[in-house]
Amino acid sequence: MRHLGAELAAIRRGEVVIRLPFRPELTQQHGFFHAGGTASIADSAGGYAGYTLFPEDSSVLTVEFKLNLINPARGEWLEAVGRVVKPGRTLTICQLDVWGVGEARVHVATGLQTLICMHGRPDQGAKD
Repeated sequence: MRHLGAELAAIRRGEVVIRLPFRPELTQQHGFFHAGGTASIADSAGGYAGYTLFPEDSSVLTVEFKLNLINPARGEWLEAVGRVVKPGRTLTICQLDVWGVGEARVHVATGLQTLICMHGRPDQGAKD
């Protein structure tokens, strides 16, 4: 996320917002935000939203996600909103929405994500 220039804009229990400012390096051949950046912030927003409900000694991994690109992604920034739809002990389902923000706020992508709660933290595991 740091490499893309994305930043956390809001963190609430079960919901996270990530913003990605426009830069020419993040565009595709028509000058719109590239789907890779759009998908990256959507995936991270959902992952962090789920993580807000996970136990303290855990981590999160995305099991799968589907993202429909519904309008060209343009504007001064993209705003991804990840929201937990159904929390679970092992699997959590999140709604993903991405908006292009500029002169208008346009819904550019929507999707669903499945997360898995990994008990224990990877940084606390066995060392090779």
